[in-house]
Amino acid sequence: MRSRIVRLLFALIGALTQVSLNLPANASDSWHVAAASVVSKEIRFSNGNVQLVGTLYMPEVGDHLPAMVALHPALAATREAGVFKHLRQGLPALGIAVLLYDRRGSGQSSGDRNRADFEMLADDAIAAQRALAKIARIDAARIGFWGLSQGGWLAVLAAGRSPDAAFAISVSAPLVTAETQMRFAMSNLLTLRGYSQSDVQEMLETRKAWNGYLHGANSREAAIAALRKAETKPWFDLAYLPKASQLAADPEHDASRRELDDDPVTAVRKARIPLLFLYGDSDPWVPVAESAERLRLLSAELHNIEYTIVPDANHEMMTPLQETMKVDEESTRNDAPQSPVYFMLMASWLARHAGK
Repeated sequence: MRSRIVRLLFALIGALTQVSLNLPANASDSWHVAAASVVSKEIRFSNGNVQLVGTLYMPEVGDHLPAMVALHPALAATREAGVFKHLRQGLPALGIAVLLYDRRGSGQSSGDRNRADFEMLADDAIAAQRALAKIARIDAARIGFWGLSQGGWLAVLAAGRSPDAAFAISVSAPLVTAETQMRFAMSNLLTLRGYSQSDVQEMLETRKAWNGYLHGANSREAAIAALRKAETKPWFDLAYLPKASQLAADPEHDASRRELDDDPVTAVRKARIPLLFLYGDSDPWVPVAESAERLRLLSAELHNIEYTIVPDANHEMMTPLQETMKVDEESTRNDAPQSPVYFMLMASWLARHAGK
């Protein structure tokens, strides 16, 4: 299995680079040969009373296949998101099945994302793993998780919560709390959009007042005053802050507080299976240097961890030609990994950890 994955490594890269030769219509008919076929089928599974729907992609031939469950970035909720394209195209070429599904509350899946914490989302992925284990062509002992950004956090969390996961790959997921990551990212976003350092500082102070209220460090009135002032600023809609009218009355049980405080290192320590962490060297969303330092210390203690910083790659593993930190429907639909180094690192690692 391992040698087969290595031999097909360049098939993965070739499938994903999508070079257009601009040939006249039908010019290539005389030399065109059909590539290995990928088959797909709809998969339905459940976690409690939530019904989830996805698509399984497999090579047309082969049994005892390793498989991967893909978890979602925060804003890429359905299986059609561009970030998943390389998985459904490339992994079956390597003899690996992949399941892409609509996150709860999105696409054809039921449930409510707003009522789900990280553990629930990780358990959805574990339910997907169990559904894959029942498919005859899948090797139940070789099913792992992949995720990018928030999905990378969730992939590691699922790996620690599942009793029989085989591996997990975390891409562009910070090894710091969500609040630390958001302070880093929002500072970069406002700077990139031309706001002054005084604007950045005011945004950070507003986050501090909001976070302080959630943790009992300052009053609700102080948080409301800071948020109301921030709402008048042109940068407010970029800063991922609640409006004053949305401020929780019971901060101790506010979902935002727990998500902002979650430390992914706790999940890393619980996952005893092979873990791969990949970061772009030009990622404005994630404090990569701090994350890599934490992984350096962890890898000296936990020998199931590997990590690499990918050269010439941003948060989405795209070439950072002109970074905009744009997040909208178009970018979610079209942004997709394009770094050859990322593809090769992942394929090589899978050859060692998902192969026989």
